[in-house]
Amino acid sequence: MPSDFIADLAGFVAASPTSYHAAVEVALRLEAAGFVRQRESAEWDATPGGHYALRDGAVIAWRIPEGWQASQGYRIVGAHTDSPALKLKPNPVLKVAGWTQLGVEVYGGPLLGTWIDRELGLAGRITTRDGVVHLVRTGPILRVPHLAPHLDRTLADHVQLDKQQHLQPVFTVGDAPDLATLLLTSAGVPDAELAGYDIFTYAVQPPGLFGPNEEFLASGRLDNLSSVHAGLRGLLNGASQGEAISVFAAFDHEEVGSATRSGAQGPFLSDVLSRTSAALGLSGDEHHRALAVSSCVSADAGHAVHPNYPNHHDPANRPLPNAGPLLKINAMQRYATDAVGSALWRQACHAADVPVQEFVSNNAVPCGSTIGPFAATQLGITTVDVGIPLLSMHSAREMCGVEDPPALARALAAYWAAA
Repeated sequence: MPSDFIADLAGFVAASPTSYHAAVEVALRLEAAGFVRQRESAEWDATPGGHYALRDGAVIAWRIPEGWQASQGYRIVGAHTDSPALKLKPNPVLKVAGWTQLGVEVYGGPLLGTWIDRELGLAGRITTRDGVVHLVRTGPILRVPHLAPHLDRTLADHVQLDKQQHLQPVFTVGDAPDLATLLLTSAGVPDAELAGYDIFTYAVQPPGLFGPNEEFLASGRLDNLSSVHAGLRGLLNGASQGEAISVFAAFDHEEVGSATRSGAQGPFLSDVLSRTSAALGLSGDEHHRALAVSSCVSADAGHAVHPNYPNHHDPANRPLPNAGPLLKINAMQRYATDAVGSALWRQACHAADVPVQEFVSNNAVPCGSTIGPFAATQLGITTVDVGIPLLSMHSAREMCGVEDPPALARALAAYWAAA
């Protein structure tokens, strides 16, 4: 049987087919725990306790302790809510050889072959003519079918997918339901007028356990909902014990560079911090003094060593599932980790009785990046990059060990508690 934590993670992923759903799911759980929504257009509330702000597919939560002073600073955990997918284009309905298809474009860097021959739904947000935003989610209505090898014998050896030609999912044969009506009905506003949409495909198969002892979890969007869920659980379990202001920032658009108003390169986090400091009566100089004693843990999934491709990994650093979260290190600062941040993370893991694994790239393999360097450069605070190890990252169905997500949550709780 899965642990309560893993069952909750599976439920969180299932409730979060897109970044917009994930942000709302986080907000709902925060409100259930007593956090109060801070609308950005309203006067800033600095009363002790939990607060959160929602911006598109991003959400930031913070807890202010009694008697907080600038010398106690902020302790921040950052993650991201989005995952690679196929995104619906404008004027998407296509008529090809008697079929009706939907035109999509690639969002982020998915492993395209893993989206083939899977039942897909549509999910995201729509805006109606009155300016109101509604979340949308359908059941399985699409599929990107593979070509049979009988029709192209080269497919058995090597598959090359053209992003324009080969990824458009089939919708139906012949005349299709009106797409605008389908989206409006799915959003619960069938009589409204559609004015805009941000709609993605998602694989409808729910998360599931496997392995001889059910030691693995297979799921879509573990990159990076595993970190969002762990951060949320850690915030609710450990932040009240610390003297710093505990901040949890779940950004959107990391998979496409973070350069948006709800991404880590945007002003969302700095706005929350500066407005919180001002509402607490700090001057500009006092706010910067608070940042000088602050820190950030950037939590984003990383790579377990792949047994079929061991030479793609560093020969001396080979993380495994169920052996603890990763401390992610890169000499070119694709991760923000340095010696000071490493010590901070190791201290938190030691306090939580959580093992640490180092991840560093093979020198011949380019290293990905995270929100960590953006937090470090925008705020000038010590930042460390961590995450749980995955196999099949950016697949429509990734996998992790069942012990790693709760271990990450415990370590994040200990970090917030300054243990």
